[in-house]
Amino acid sequence: MKRLNNKGSVNVWLIGFIVVTLLFLGAAGFGVWAFMGRQDYKDNVDQKIETAVTASNAELTTKKEAEFLEREKQPLRTYAGPEASGSLTIKYPKTWSVYADESGKSGRPLAGYMHPKFVPGLNSGNNYAMRFEVVDKDYAKEVLALASYVKKGTVRATPYTSKSDPSNVGTRYDGEIANKVQGALILLPLRDKTIKIWTEATQFVPDYNKIIVPNFTYKP
Repeated sequence: MKRLNNKGSVNVWLIGFIVVTLLFLGAAGFGVWAFMGRQDYKDNVDQKIETAVTASNAELTTKKEAEFLEREKQPLRTYAGPEASGSLTIKYPKTWSVYADESGKSGRPLAGYMHPKFVPGLNSGNNYAMRFEVVDKDYAKEVLALASYVKKGTVRATPYTSKSDPSNVGTRYDGEIANKVQGALILLPLRDKTIKIWTEATQFVPDYNKIIVPNFTYKP
């Protein structure tokens, strides 16, 4: 058998030494990293727990506040409009206020505004939680006024029927219901007039869908 010479033995020993050194350095580096991580956790464990508890409590508080606000809306109040305007009846959260103009001025037999707590002034520039109107305009003309928004694709139009008269088909609009106004709007024919019920702010669309839309009635 051929024996390794001294030079070969030195090379094998050197390679082995390098491998062992690299393994040692790797293990030492991992040990230092693990120690530092454990030390960081040990030093900051109270702060980490406090942060986690604070976040959890904040989430729970937000959830409870939302549930409280929903409960506060019940029982619903009712607005009943004049017979000349189709006896429009609308149920709304008791945390909202309502202002209704039934004078019939400006070609509007009925114009109403609803908003949480109090109704802002008509010239305040606020977007109302809910508005409703009966206007002396033909339904087809009201639909035509929104045709450009539908064509641009900034609002989506879908057929709508009320439980008051399922045979009377109107239109629901979702999106840009007016210039720079995002919300939802329902138009319904009422003889030679048109019923309009809408919200001017996306934040009130859930209330519009869950409370206003399922609970309003009128007499055709």
